[in-house]
Amino acid sequence: MSGDTHASGTSTTVDRYLETIYCVAGEGEVVRPSRLAQWLGVSAPTVSDAVQRLERDGWVTIAGDRSVQLTTKGHAKASSIVRRHRILERWLTDTLGFDWAAADEEADRLSSVISDDVIERIDESMGSPLTCPHGNPIPGRTPSYGRLTTLADLEPGTVAIVRRISEVAEHEARALLLSLHEIGVAEGSHIVVSAHASLDAHLMVEIDERALALPSASAKWIWVETVEVSSNDPSAIAVSP
Repeated sequence: MSGDTHASGTSTTVDRYLETIYCVAGEGEVVRPSRLAQWLGVSAPTVSDAVQRLERDGWVTIAGDRSVQLTTKGHAKASSIVRRHRILERWLTDTLGFDWAAADEEADRLSSVISDDVIERIDESMGSPLTCPHGNPIPGRTPSYGRLTTLADLEPGTVAIVRRISEVAEHEARALLLSLHEIGVAEGSHIVVSAHASLDAHLMVEIDERALALPSASAKWIWVETVEVSSNDPSAIAVSP
């Protein structure tokens, strides 16, 4: 495969494909060449050729239905790539004050040129965070949240805590990341879907007691953990089992 070589020894192209396969699979999708082409913005023949080379080099396996899975070797490499990116995102937002969308773009640029030693120092300086700024787990670490559901699947009146923003939104809807950051939606925000959605394709919600209108299409990218509200004390909540 063509592409500049990273400090890790693999090419930019290989890293992009492995990271994409990891992220798409992490959202529960079956990874197919058409999805990779859509995500990477390349042609179907380009993806087919690239995936065959990845299989040849032991990074992936291709099933009879053309779905693609990372091998043990491929998963280890992809995990390392994603880990670097998410640690850098956390550093760029928490320490340097970048907004979510800008941090995602800068992490893309930096991850291929910063050494492993620097990544480890950055990680240690932040106390080894469990997630990226959008709540997605840093590989090798397990966040404390339980079973998640999308905001789109919540019944009106359900109380929930925002836990993560989908990788799909990170890649395909960076404007959404910026919008959520600007209105203060973050990991740990409390959210309630109002009883009635508006007629203009917006979902009416309360986030940390502020009324907001979110595009209905965005709700499927916001993962939440439902909570129970005490009937005796509405201000007291507990995470649902």
